[in-house]
Amino acid sequence: MQVTTFENPMGIDGFEFVEFAAPEGQRDMLHDYLRKLGFTAVRRHRSRPITVYRQGGVNFLVNDDPDSFAADFAAQHGPSACGFAIRFRKPVAEVFEAVQANGGAAIDHKAASKAIDVPVVKGIGDCMLYLAPAEGDAYADDFVAIEGVDQNPAGFGLTFIDHLTHNLYFGNMQKWSDYYEKLFNFREIRYFDIKGAKTGLVSKAMTAPDGIVRIPLNESSDPKSQINEYLDAYKGEGIQHIACFTDDIYSTVEKMRGQGVAFLDTPDTYFDVIDQRIPDHGEDVARLQKNRILIDADPETKQRKLLQIFTQNAFGPIFFEIIQRKGNEGFGEGNFQALFESIERDQMKRGVL
Repeated sequence: MQVTTFENPMGIDGFEFVEFAAPEGQRDMLHDYLRKLGFTAVRRHRSRPITVYRQGGVNFLVNDDPDSFAADFAAQHGPSACGFAIRFRKPVAEVFEAVQANGGAAIDHKAASKAIDVPVVKGIGDCMLYLAPAEGDAYADDFVAIEGVDQNPAGFGLTFIDHLTHNLYFGNMQKWSDYYEKLFNFREIRYFDIKGAKTGLVSKAMTAPDGIVRIPLNESSDPKSQINEYLDAYKGEGIQHIACFTDDIYSTVEKMRGQGVAFLDTPDTYFDVIDQRIPDHGEDVARLQKNRILIDADPETKQRKLLQIFTQNAFGPIFFEIIQRKGNEGFGEGNFQALFESIERDQMKRGVL
């Protein structure tokens, strides 16, 4: 995949993991859902109830420790993404020092409450942003392999975390885009202004210097928008969805559907006009329609394509995206409107709008 890169002073090298937590009584749901997505539990913490789930190069941590930052975060937000990790090729102690000098906010919580023993700073919504080493094994000191389990399972074909989209309170877009720019030299590469039948949102896509770590930021001035519904349900700002890359979206989605994963629906009329929107796309429209997979292409050549689909809400208001890029670095701008309208229709069914 071709990506745009620029000066990378910290040596950013992709996402390492996303960490999930839930209040007591709802934790089994996290484990069950990740298994439905094709993940395998590969490691467990030596002394605490924390599990590493893996599929390809995607790592998700489920933190069930009742005496932890994760538990406190889940008590406030419900089922949640309480942290995520970015990998760095520079020594993480040096990165931490530079990040603090750039304005990174420290987290005032006992060290033992972290899932892995690396430096952390505040991320959006006061979640933990772990600074993980790109070299070596970030889990070696604290976790042991589960006996008899393949440590590198292929699962349903997911290969890496493509992006983490965050929802923000209206007026905070500049604050958080500046934060990531000052800390890690992120840049804005896309800006959307989406309007549905009744509500709207703006989205600014921030990308790290490696071209792989992408963090789109969403906000909306409409009190009943899907962004503000999330903020109300989550009781704060945070990760809205986690996008994972696959080399074969058809196979990945069909396997997930076979396990009972529910995806957002797309009206049949969307598929009726694909050939007009994207001439000579070369995709199997019948299979796209059967699986409700969205397709987009760059407006200039119509040849750099992107296939994507979104699950229904999985952990509280958080959902997942499955994405396959065929030369397209965007976020499905042409689909953004279709997605927005499908979520809006769901809100209307539920009586929110």
